[in-house]
Amino acid sequence: MRTDSSPGIDPTAARFGALPAREHLPAGSGDVPVLDVVIPVYNEEKDLGACVRRLHRHLLRTFPYRFRITIADNASTDATPKVAHELTSELPGVSYSRLDLKGRGRALRTVWSASDAPVLAYMDVDLSTDLNALLPLVAPLISGHSDLAIGSRLARSSRVVRGPKREFISRAYNLILRGSLQARFSDAQCGFKAIRRDVAQVLLPLVEDTGWFFDTEMLVLAERAGLRIHEVPVDWVDDPNSTVHIVKTATEDLKGVWRVGRALATGSLALDRLARPFGDDPRDRRLAGVPKGLARQLVGFCVVGGLSTLLYLLLYSGFRTFSGAQVANALALFVSAIANTAANRRLTFGVRGRDKAVRHQAQGIVVFGIGWALTSGSLAALGVASGSPSHATELAVLIAANLAATVLRFLLFRAWVFPDQHASPSPDLRTQR
Repeated sequence: MRTDSSPGIDPTAARFGALPAREHLPAGSGDVPVLDVVIPVYNEEKDLGACVRRLHRHLLRTFPYRFRITIADNASTDATPKVAHELTSELPGVSYSRLDLKGRGRALRTVWSASDAPVLAYMDVDLSTDLNALLPLVAPLISGHSDLAIGSRLARSSRVVRGPKREFISRAYNLILRGSLQARFSDAQCGFKAIRRDVAQVLLPLVEDTGWFFDTEMLVLAERAGLRIHEVPVDWVDDPNSTVHIVKTATEDLKGVWRVGRALATGSLALDRLARPFGDDPRDRRLAGVPKGLARQLVGFCVVGGLSTLLYLLLYSGFRTFSGAQVANALALFVSAIANTAANRRLTFGVRGRDKAVRHQAQGIVVFGIGWALTSGSLAALGVASGSPSHATELAVLIAANLAATVLRFLLFRAWVFPDQHASPSPDLRTQR
């Protein structure tokens, strides 16, 4: 790992031992391949030979760098090991790794962690994805443009052949990810992904899952840390003989979504370890005219406040359909308060990590209790004055009450909840954290 301050390397990155910003990878030297494609298998004696031979022919014909194909055996009990050893003897650049426990995520973590190739990829043994997408998948990682790359069956230009059941499950799962974990990537479970080795060394220790949710967890953490994910539209023909248990896999995935979502909400994930680990990020550069200190906090607070008010109004309208105004107001305020405190903690006052996260949320609830008193009092006064006000009138009064409480909330956040964050953290401090 380079730590010099030679021309072209950000001095901050050099000072803290980070790699230069997404360097173009060398073409490779000696016996070290540029690309290591991992194929996780479990009892695939019938399909393994044809898969590896086809992939090997494709890479020889189209891939301009040295490569390796690694068969990652997840404790197969059939003749898979025998077939794999025959392939390693027959084809140059094919290797075999045996694991004693099952789990696709475990296989990928084990092989990727031990690989010396600068670009690591994997694909399913059925080769459902058109191999012509492999070079576009890894090219942005070799060039330094991106940190991870995924194949997407849900892109507009993708051409996919699969049954309606799997199509529905795939789209529903990705909608859940977008709604619960704010994921912006389009296809979490496509068995066609790649990652730079320097990124994997930092990212993989934070990924807990060892099964099918491994992909999703890795992508969510990467995205939250600001890493760049490149998506490649793929042509996909579903394997009708797939042994994947859809219901069991979906259940485990939902458990994983809950675990990761809870960890992100409580701040228990050490994402600071990933923040800006690979050199300069242009968003860290200060520009003339950009607000600093109090002015920056006011801007951040107003943006978060506007989004929180919108969330509050949507929640209130939803709760109001089956409850009274006071109950709907209390529920909407409580949920939006948690989201508001978390957003202000990170975005407005620059607090990262889980230290004091629970305390900050408790103080945030107290602060929003004042807002609840103001809004509830306004609703009570409206009820006395109008008897049965319209829904539109209720919303107008609530907006006015929330605006009146905004200034007091900001002062309490700044003076009581986050008293040590009066100055915005500098880019150097963010790098150190």
